[in-house]
Amino acid sequence: MLKVAILDDYQNVSQQFVDLEKLSGKYEFKIFSDPFIDEADTIDQLADFEALLIMRERTPMTKNLIDSLSKLKFIITSGLRNRSIDLEAAKKRKVIVCGTDSNIHPTPELTWALILGLARNFKEEIDNMYQGYWQTTIGVELKGKILGLIGLGRVGSQVAKIGKAFGMQVMAWSENLNLDTCKKLDVLPSSKEDLIKSSDFLSIHVQGGERYKDCITIKELDKMKKTAFLINTSRAPIINEDDLIIALSTNEIAGAGLDVYEKEPLPENNKLRFLPNALLTPHIGYVTAENYSIYYNQMIEALESCVNGKPIRIIE
Repeated sequence: MLKVAILDDYQNVSQQFVDLEKLSGKYEFKIFSDPFIDEADTIDQLADFEALLIMRERTPMTKNLIDSLSKLKFIITSGLRNRSIDLEAAKKRKVIVCGTDSNIHPTPELTWALILGLARNFKEEIDNMYQGYWQTTIGVELKGKILGLIGLGRVGSQVAKIGKAFGMQVMAWSENLNLDTCKKLDVLPSSKEDLIKSSDFLSIHVQGGERYKDCITIKELDKMKKTAFLINTSRAPIINEDDLIIALSTNEIAGAGLDVYEKEPLPENNKLRFLPNALLTPHIGYVTAENYSIYYNQMIEALESCVNGKPIRIIE
């Protein structure tokens, strides 16, 4: 019987979306709801498993991890792209890596929840309501403000459309900005420097990796308006976290809305948790019932296809 580990099911909900009992005659499942302590702990706990069903970019699938799991045959991730998997190491070990489809719109929706929350001081006002206070801050309107987008791909384009609906001026920059997309969406193409200086709300929608690592540091934060807000629902390393903490602590910018972090789950003592101008969500950009239904059902579908020698949605 194939031993299968379902990793990082933080909310312990995988069985709400897929009936593992129906497969109990073919597979022996174990669900891991808590993050591993470190890589050594990960290797120790996963040593006997032949297949790993993973949520993208939670537990890193490093070369050392893959090489250490001698029984591993299959890695199946949510999504069709997962930068935390060392694909070269998997290929050398002949470990098959497969993915699933994914809805793209939950992340733009959360982006706008963060933008609106920052504009109307949701964090402070909601906290104060529970303390018995009433109208303690003054918000700002979105109409007429400048929305700056770092990235105008599938997610950025949806964010841009909603910005236009709010009556915002939308600008965009990336290293491979598509001018046809800008024209189609009535988005003003910009240099990185002009985007940073001009934006009232600066939102990040590029992929992670070395190209955009530390794209936003103290140098860029110092150039932003003091009334500006920074939003990141993409990848944490794009913003230098230490520099952002300094900028928020000194009110160099008005605030930040974050869904992604250098270390996840975010440690209890991380300074971001104690900043009044940081609106934080726990990486829930993709966490919806609709997405989870796709992920877990297609993971099982991919697992069955691998076992039958006909893998689908292979990631190379």
